[in-house]
Amino acid sequence: MPVALLPPNPADLHAVAGLRLGVARAGIRKPGRADLLVVALDAGASVAGVFTQNRFCAAPVQVCREHLLGGAPAIRALLVNTGNANAGTGADGLVRARRSCVALAALMGLAPEQVLPFSTGVIMETLPVDRIEAGLPAAIADLQPAQWLQSAQAIMTTDTLPKAASRQLQIGGRTVTVTGISKGAGMIRPNMATMLGFVATDAVLAPGLLQPLVKLAADASFNRITIDGDTSTNDSFVLIATHQAGHAQIDSLSSADGLLLCEAVLAVSRQLAQAIVRDGEGATKFITVQVEGGVTEDECRLVAYAIAHSPLVKTAFFASDPNLGRILAAVGYAGIADLDQGLIDLYLDDVHVAHQGGRHPDYQEADGQRVMQQSEIAVRVLLHRGTASTTVWTCDLSHDYVSINADYRS
Repeated sequence: MPVALLPPNPADLHAVAGLRLGVARAGIRKPGRADLLVVALDAGASVAGVFTQNRFCAAPVQVCREHLLGGAPAIRALLVNTGNANAGTGADGLVRARRSCVALAALMGLAPEQVLPFSTGVIMETLPVDRIEAGLPAAIADLQPAQWLQSAQAIMTTDTLPKAASRQLQIGGRTVTVTGISKGAGMIRPNMATMLGFVATDAVLAPGLLQPLVKLAADASFNRITIDGDTSTNDSFVLIATHQAGHAQIDSLSSADGLLLCEAVLAVSRQLAQAIVRDGEGATKFITVQVEGGVTEDECRLVAYAIAHSPLVKTAFFASDPNLGRILAAVGYAGIADLDQGLIDLYLDDVHVAHQGGRHPDYQEADGQRVMQQSEIAVRVLLHRGTASTTVWTCDLSHDYVSINADYRS
């Protein structure tokens, strides 16, 4: 069961002017369920993205980078399939990813370089591009502005619920929309973004602002989550601006209007990222790890991820066992060479567990157990070395995680 995560309400997912979505059942993953998504963009739209840092990146990631960075005509369509990652497939995978772009481009009157392909699913299996080609006409016929929920469902793999979020704000007297979807529940330790995430806005942005904005959004959301510490071969996060809201162009992200838009994009991105953790494979706890008082944000991040990745810490949370010395051990091996353990404070929600590197004199295990039994828990570590801080979101590690991944290809 997801942790405090409900299915999105279609009425809360606002259409973005200049963008349509269509889904189809192509039989790539399982018969009878939607597994193909086409996103069509009006002329004039802009697209920016960030992708996995895994050096064994999937063929569609390589093609997306080529199409975004190669000086090709503006992107006009996204093509997403689930059920097959097209990763670990060598030169043949690249041929098949490009062939899928050619097929969609031919049906939409575009150049192949105007299509971005995305895949998610099992690694080292041949992409059934013939099924994708066969399913494309149905996906194109299905194109509609208000298909965000259906699109979120179409890109699911081991997700138990679709993930979608939306915000509206006022800029220059005009309503601006930000809406997005994501997928992911396992193989999550994004080193840029999540398994797949797509956010779109109709805001009018100056050229050159979209790439900094997608990087800002990824760093504040998808780059702060982990389920199992595995960075996927296919991680992709894309931000689309259709420029159709009708307000004066935003020329700076630090302007008043720019800050309003940043806040909305970050809010949607965080909601989508946290939904992935809440739906983590076998998760029963949603855990916020906050590290404060570091010299730099990077060393705070080292400590936060050491805690969030530790199987011993995660299994203790699953068992509601306040074996909290495991957290201190993770702080110690995080990689800060000159860490002074005599300065460390540890809190579990409002419970002061450790002070100056040792058990707080007032700490009672019953207080720790009370917090550990909650479905949402905050871990707070104070390093007392500086003023930097960071936050990471993670989940516990349960028996079901092992079962789900052991049976993933069944």
